[in-house]
Order: sequence, then structure tokens, then C-alpha cells
Amino acid sequence: MDQNVSETRTQKKGLSFALKYLFGVGDAGFVLMSNVETFYFMRFLTTLANFTAPVAALINSVFSIIDAALSWIYGAIINGGKAKKWGRYRSWLVLTPWIVPFIFACQFIRFSENVTLSAVIIVVAAVVSHFIWNLGYVANSAMVAVVGKTPDEKAILASSRATWNNIGSLAFSYLGLPFAAVLAGIVGEKNQFAAVAFVLGIVMVLTYFAHFKMTDGYEDIETEQTVKLTKKNKMKFGEMLRALVRNPHLICLIIADLAKWCVNFVVKASAAYYFLDALNGNTAMQKIYVLTSALGAMVGAYLVRYLAKKLSSRTSMIISYIGMAVFLFLVYLFYAVPTAVIIFISLAFVCYGMALASAPALYADAVTYSTWKDGKDASGWIMGLQNVPLKVAIFLRGVIIGAVLTSINYDTEVKAAVAAGEQLSAHVRQALTIPFALVPAIFCAVGVILLICGFRITRDKVLEYQKEIDARMAAEE
Repeated sequence: MDQNVSETRTQKKGLSFALKYLFGVGDAGFVLMSNVETFYFMRFLTTLANFTAPVAALINSVFSIIDAALSWIYGAIINGGKAKKWGRYRSWLVLTPWIVPFIFACQFIRFSENVTLSAVIIVVAAVVSHFIWNLGYVANSAMVAVVGKTPDEKAILASSRATWNNIGSLAFSYLGLPFAAVLAGIVGEKNQFAAVAFVLGIVMVLTYFAHFKMTDGYEDIETEQTVKLTKKNKMKFGEMLRALVRNPHLICLIIADLAKWCVNFVVKASAAYYFLDALNGNTAMQKIYVLTSALGAMVGAYLVRYLAKKLSSRTSMIISYIGMAVFLFLVYLFYAVPTAVIIFISLAFVCYGMALASAPALYADAVTYSTWKDGKDASGWIMGLQNVPLKVAIFLRGVIIGAVLTSINYDTEVKAAVAAGEQLSAHVRQALTIPFALVPAIFCAVGVILLICGFRITRDKVLEYQKEIDARMAAEE
């Protein structure tokens, strides 16, 4: 074997301590940064930038639609372009993230009194910052498939990522607004969220660099001498499309994965309507919900590293979907008992944490299947497709909640009743749990069917596929 080729071979085997327990700090950093937008972008537009509500909604809608339309492209860029110095995937953890804080901060600044000009600048900043950060995000996701050589290793990496992801969410829930208040004293109230976006963007850069360091030696480096390796990893668009079309397991997984993200975005966004309207402004219960649901998700994500080893990631995800469907439906049934709602919703988020941790491992298994079937490593492309159901769920969040609120005349009758301190009817109170529980439960029930009937890649099959792939690579050498 050529000496130059041998020098590019991965030297490290097995997962290091850092990868087992710290891989995911980059995801915590990413969540801390992106939650500035999730929680406070609309507030910035309407309150600090003083846009009217229709203009603010238009700004948010335009960039969200563009962002969703681009959700498939990042894996294509990584797999279709030239490999970089530190690996086709790992390099993106340091090449572009450092640009994000500067552009992301501009998303929270109104530069001109001219409404149109300011709106355009904000939309451009949002689109560009998302485009750049998604390259790193997809590459980070792909490292699960690149570093993990066995189903158990992939499950451990995915579990660690999901655990840290939820740690980041919990930290921001309690620290985000106080941190913004501190920075407001330094840069002024109007620029507080721009400052938070910049600082937490720097945190994301540093934590992604930590991932870059801990994955050193786990990815083959493509050079001019490694022609076969480059041919194996670089893909044309037609090859990427074939990798999707010829992989029915992946198609079913992408559709089923929409349920998990609907639980995340739709449930969280509609929780306020239940606690503040259906429960007459019960902020104490809402705070308990925020804490217990976040802790539940963390516990569920961490448990997967053991559950997947015993049962498999596929079985773990099926169990999690069944759990989410059952517990969310119970929330809908027991809407009038707040304590029961807290218990059931917290258990649902334990299952959500399990699903969040299991899904990347299943996408990684789909990568192995695709490589076995087509002879091409589509790690970036396939792992990047996780963005598609995520972006669709964000879009559906507004559609589902908006449809339910319209059906119960929320803007007229419900708001008036809440303002007058009146008790809402049982029909209206239960209707407010439709987006909070019933619709996500239905999505999860459909997801169970798709995972059982459509995603048939088992742990034993993955081991067989990987063994055959390794044999092919050895024969080529």
C-alpha cells in the first residue's frame, strides 16, 4: 500500500473519554446561541426595533421560508465540494463558525430609520448567518457517522450530543434574559440582544473547536494521493439524489423525524397558551413545566446510551415515540388537572430526549446502508437531511397553533375573557391543549408506524453492512 495513503488512515480506534461524555458541548453552545433567536427575535423586532406587528411577521416569515428552502443544501456542499485540510467533515467545525457571531449580531440591530432598508438588512443577516452556521451544524452531525464505527459507538455519541443539547436549552431558559439585562447596562437596551447573540456566538465557536480537537485522528484525510478515498467521499448531485431515492429507510426516517421536532417546537410554543390562558395565568405551574420538561429531556437523552446498547437505537426510538404519543394524549384527556399535566408532559419529554438521542444514530445507520448499497460515503448529505424535518416543523408550528387559535376565536373572545378574569369554558381550555398535546401525539403515532414498517435497518444488519464495506476497502488497497 502507498505510504502516502497509509498516512491518511485513521489511527484512533474506539471512543475516547472526551467523546463519550463531552461530545455535545458544541451542541450546547449552538443551542445557547440559536435560542437568542428562538426566544427573543420577535420581541426585538416589535419592541426594540419598533417594527409594526405585520412587518415583524413578514421579516420572520421571509427569512424562515428561505432558511427552510436551503435546509437540504448543506450536506450537498460538504459532500460535493473539495475536501479541506482537516478532513471532509471535521474541517467545517473551524472553517466558518467564527464568522457567525459578527453576522448573527446584525440580525438584532436596526441600522436605519428607513423601514424597508432595515428590514432587508435584518433578513440578509439572518439568512447569511444561518447559511454559515448550518455548514458547521451539519458537519458536526456527520461526525456521529464518521467517528462512530459501530452501532453502539454511534448511540453513545448521539446520546452525549442530545444530553448536552438539553443542558444548553435548560441553561438558556433560566439565564438568557438575565444575561441580556446585564449586557443592556453596557451596550444599551436596544442593542442587548445583539450583544447576547455575539457573546453566545463566541461560545458556539469555542465549543465547536472543542469538538474539532476531540475528534482529531478519527477521520481519514483526503489528499492528492488518496484518489480512491476522494472518489468515495466526493459526490455529484445525481449521486446524492440516488442515495436518497434508493434508501427507503432514510425517507421513512425523515418523515417520522418530523414528529420529534413537532413535539419540540409546537409543544414548547403552545405551552404559554395552556398555562397562561387555560389555567388563568398560572406562571408557577409554567415554571415547574419548564424545569421538569428540560430535566426529563436530559434524563431521556442520557439513558439512550445504555438502552440502545441493550436494545438498539431503532428500538429505543420506537419506544420513545410510543411514549410521547401516549403521554401527550393523556395530557389532552386530563387537561383540567394541572398536576397530572405536569407529570405527563414531563414523561413525554423524557421520551423526547430519548428520540433526540436516538435519531442521529439512525441517520448514521442510513449512511452505512447507503455506503454498502452505492459504494459512496454520503455522510454529510444524509446527516444534513436532518435539517429538513426540523425546518418543516418550525413552519408547521405557526400553521398548527394559528389554525387552533383561529378556530376558537382567540383574538376576540378568548383574549377578552382572559383580560376580564373570566374562567374559560371547558371546550376552549381543552382546545388550547390541541397544539400542546393532541396534534403532536398524532404525529408521534404516525411516526411509530413509519419506524416499525419503513425503517428496517437493524443493528445486526448494520454490522453486516459495515463488515462488507471494510472488506471492499481492504480489497481496494
